[in-house]
Amino acid sequence: MLNISLTFNKKDFEYDVYSLVRAFYPGSQVKMFYTPEAEEAAADQSNSQGDALQSQARETVPAEEMEYDKTYTITYLPEEIIFAAGDGTAKSAAVSEKEDRVVRKNLLKQLVYQTLSQETGRELPWGDLTGIRPTKIPMGLLEQGWKNTEIAEHMRNTYFCSPAKTALALATANREKAILQEFDYKTGYSLYVGIPFCPSICLYCSFGSHALKTWKHMIEPYLEALFKELDFIAEKMKGWRLDTVYIGGGTPTSLEAEQLDRLLGKIQASFDLKDVREFTVEAGRPDTITGDKLAAIRKYPVTRISINPQTMNQNTLELIGRKHTVEETIQVFKMARDMGFDNINMDLIVGLPGEGKAEVAHTLEQVKQLDPESLTVHSLALKRATRLNLFKDQYEEISFENSAEIMEMTEHCAREMEMGPYYLYRQKNIAGNFENVGYSKVDKYGIYNILIMEEKQTIMAAGSGASTKFVFQNGERIERVENVKDLKNYVERIDEMLERKQQGIDQYLGR
Repeated sequence: MLNISLTFNKKDFEYDVYSLVRAFYPGSQVKMFYTPEAEEAAADQSNSQGDALQSQARETVPAEEMEYDKTYTITYLPEEIIFAAGDGTAKSAAVSEKEDRVVRKNLLKQLVYQTLSQETGRELPWGDLTGIRPTKIPMGLLEQGWKNTEIAEHMRNTYFCSPAKTALALATANREKAILQEFDYKTGYSLYVGIPFCPSICLYCSFGSHALKTWKHMIEPYLEALFKELDFIAEKMKGWRLDTVYIGGGTPTSLEAEQLDRLLGKIQASFDLKDVREFTVEAGRPDTITGDKLAAIRKYPVTRISINPQTMNQNTLELIGRKHTVEETIQVFKMARDMGFDNINMDLIVGLPGEGKAEVAHTLEQVKQLDPESLTVHSLALKRATRLNLFKDQYEEISFENSAEIMEMTEHCAREMEMGPYYLYRQKNIAGNFENVGYSKVDKYGIYNILIMEEKQTIMAAGSGASTKFVFQNGERIERVENVKDLKNYVERIDEMLERKQQGIDQYLGR
């Protein structure tokens, strides 16, 4: 593992540079520094704006005074940007400080990418793209009337995207565009409901999940607060068309059948569901799914469920803390089929500890036999809050493998099941600098997934840790209103959560 430093003479585009360095040197420790001039300039700007600037850097120390395996400096001049390595090599681009910000950012990222690519002898599948929504670029260009060939050339020349990822982004964007044209998302909204309980916490999980063994006593108080929030949203959003409903978590089927029935009944009683295009319940873990719970779901206009094995290799399930068997996954899936569920999604994770091509191939073959309507393939992301990251020293001898070949295997499997890509996104610290892709059969895509990734519509979110996203001014502006994550705080401070939403509705939706 390398120790790498980045020194900036101005607080600008730090995350983009940081992300590219981490992508070329995965697993390395990267620390950012600012010259005294950068700190002074930032302080002046903060004082003039009356708002403190935020940054990932923690120290103002010239990087060359420290001992690092690699050092880089980013120098912004009035008419030039310079990216220099500690060995004396440097690349520069002529660009005025007055130039458009997007142009300046793209030129800097090209400098960084070309330098690191030459240094490492590597190319990244997504080139110098650092954002989590790579389809937003082709989607925007399609909406401007660009041809697919023009967009492909732009993706390759501007961002150095590989031909394969360019094709994936274009295929996904075209399908998203066709799906979104089916309804007027600007006059509607979507509802997210979070159930933050799980039977156990998976090793890789970074969500605000709470183990049932410890937190079961909080389910009823939580539901009481949640129902209050749902009633509030229903009342405040009268006059808006509800397009999609998504119940996620955690694991919603951690609730007992009677509790799940009450939750779905509350949603049906409080909201006008006549225009809802999609109603998803993320059943999730097979060890929480029973016939009684599936029967409770079938009572309501739920159109889509998820049964998520993540892997079909028993040794991996035990290692990552999934307290169920492969056989349970198969049995639960078949039970859902027998009960009439005709739109089932399955989630998989590639890059799990100890899994290589053979293990992924086994999982894909098992999934193919079940024949779900959609398949979501996640590349493992080692987020800071996960136990897998916090205790990663215990897993040093276990391989974390993801490769272009493995991602191609998942795509090939999806196509064999007559699925095409309909949404994709990326995460920080994602394995192999790849992506998460949703594949589906015709008309079995997840509309909610597209809406939240493309940020086309207001999402009203209820529950602890839920993030409401207000989309307004014809999609040009997005503002978020967060609920607290802690269960006890959420229950005790529910009125404060409602007041936050009220302020957001008044400020951003004009109601």
